[in-house]
Amino acid sequence: MFYAGSRSLEKLDGYSGDIKRLLEENNVRAGDVIRVVTLDREYVGTLIPRYEYASQDFLTLKLLNGYNIGIKFDRILSIALVEKHSPPSFKPTPPKFRSENLPHAVIVSTGGTIASRVDYRTGGVRPALTASDLLSVVPELAEIAKVDAEVLFSIYSENMTQSHWTTLSKKLHDYISRGYEGVVVTHGTDTMGYTAAALSFALKNTPIPIILVGSQRSSDRPSSDASSNLISAMHTSIKAPFSGVYVLMHGWVSDERMAIHLGTKVRKLHTSRRDAFKSVNTKPAAFYENGEIHVLLDNLPKRRPPSSFEIFPNFDERVALIKFYPNMSPEIFTYLHERGYRGFIIEGFGLGHVNSTLTPVLKKLVKDGVFIFMTSQCIFGRVRLTVYDTGRDLLEAGVIPLEDMLPETAFVKLSWCLGNFEEAKVLDIMKANIANEYSPRTVLDEGEWFGS
Repeated sequence: MFYAGSRSLEKLDGYSGDIKRLLEENNVRAGDVIRVVTLDREYVGTLIPRYEYASQDFLTLKLLNGYNIGIKFDRILSIALVEKHSPPSFKPTPPKFRSENLPHAVIVSTGGTIASRVDYRTGGVRPALTASDLLSVVPELAEIAKVDAEVLFSIYSENMTQSHWTTLSKKLHDYISRGYEGVVVTHGTDTMGYTAAALSFALKNTPIPIILVGSQRSSDRPSSDASSNLISAMHTSIKAPFSGVYVLMHGWVSDERMAIHLGTKVRKLHTSRRDAFKSVNTKPAAFYENGEIHVLLDNLPKRRPPSSFEIFPNFDERVALIKFYPNMSPEIFTYLHERGYRGFIIEGFGLGHVNSTLTPVLKKLVKDGVFIFMTSQCIFGRVRLTVYDTGRDLLEAGVIPLEDMLPETAFVKLSWCLGNFEEAKVLDIMKANIANEYSPRTVLDEGEWFGS
């Protein structure tokens, strides 16, 4: 097992009061194997530091079978040191010799499960594995490219913000401008779709494919998909005939096939399955299977010279993505407007509907210069505001339908528009199909639905 780091193992991290005193009296430190005798039985296991918000009345052990248990202090009769352990550490193996004939690629790590290990304190995972560590534990990468690595962030993806998107887009623009032939970004899966959309808009005319990749299982678990995903992502970034921004994850729960999704048309549709990511309202751009890339979409931009490569890296944080629900108060919108918000993406019901009491408020906000766009909670299909009276009233109020654009992609695009362009251009840019965020038409596809 890999641990989150050695610092917390050098002291009785998280323990206080009577339990801390008992441990100190017996010369026990976190990481030591101890025997604990209680009122009714005896336990042997590794002492685990306490999580900072956990109750202080318990001692935590990781038993030999791998389970964590908590033992209440008033049930403990005695403890004894069984075996003293030095703090566990991760020792990377030396990287393989790099052939000078291989293309030059870079892995930029932002954190997430693919760059995580089991948290010693909680049994969960935390960002801890560096980009260089990834190279050492996936030696196959050295056979694909001369790989450099950089840890840009080490955070859970739910902590990513617009400022992180700006920093990441600038970093990738720099690497590609310096001649790197492959770029892979490791990222937590929860918000990987948002970041993929952000890069799709921020980086114009990318000469090579930029591949975002994550993992549903941490790198030190036997069932981890980190290695197979990372190898496939590197192959794709080096060999794919297309350019642009893509997300690569499992195409099925087993390792045979990886799906390569457009960065603006991908959504995480399952909490834990390896194949949690699906392309919405379109096919995957391609599949990676048995070392080969099978392209499915015919409108993908080709690899191109870097001469036309541009960057528009700014994002305005004063944008809200609001999911409409029954009896929603219009005050939510006025509250945000009063605090300086410049635009709203609404997730409406069905074809793009909200209740009629909201329409007058939205109309006033549009007159005040607020940008308001409509998407659908249905995920699949497209917005149509011309079918029912409520939709036509929204159109008359100035609400703009966004066809089949994903709500998350719409949120990112509006933030990007307001961050880079003058307001007079925002509506035209939002309506334009810049990075395949719109599908020209919706067709019935038997494999479109999740799990089919």
